[in-house]
Amino acid sequence: MTDEPENPIRLSELLLAAGRRDRQAFELLYQLTSAKLFGICKRMLLQRSDAEDALQEAYLTIWRKAETFDAQRASAITWLAMIARNKCIDRLRLGGVERHTDPIELDELPEQQETTDPLELASEQRRLNNCLSNLEDKQQIVIKTAFFDGCTYNDLATRTGVPLGTMKSWIRRGLLSLKACLER
Repeated sequence: MTDEPENPIRLSELLLAAGRRDRQAFELLYQLTSAKLFGICKRMLLQRSDAEDALQEAYLTIWRKAETFDAQRASAITWLAMIARNKCIDRLRLGGVERHTDPIELDELPEQQETTDPLELASEQRRLNNCLSNLEDKQQIVIKTAFFDGCTYNDLATRTGVPLGTMKSWIRRGLLSLKACLER
């Protein structure tokens, strides 16, 4: 694996080349992104073996669907992360994998960790973080938990101790606010 950080344009080029069935480009794309995608899988799926399986499924899908990637719609890392996330959600929905069950504290936001990873410092990430910070704390917490842990409304309601209808309202209003902020 290379130690040189890759820029988003390079990742897009590699993904487009993989879409043309360039195996070397796909291999380099894997080397540059697998650690990040594995982190997403590991966060959502508690067992390492489940995360590894989801990551493998994600890269199989990436290989098969690379030709559909559109750099005008999303950055390469965003597209890759969504595939990995969706594979984790599929596994959670099928059952048989360990789920997050720890309570969620709604009155305390976790501290934001600064990163020097150039992929995470992309303008889309900064915009999203800015828009998330404009939400009420409880909305921010449950939306982040839903995305990163792959939780359902029921899971979130149980883990926070609030009624299901309240949870649905928090998330709906939060997502509408995010959408409005991101469209500006």
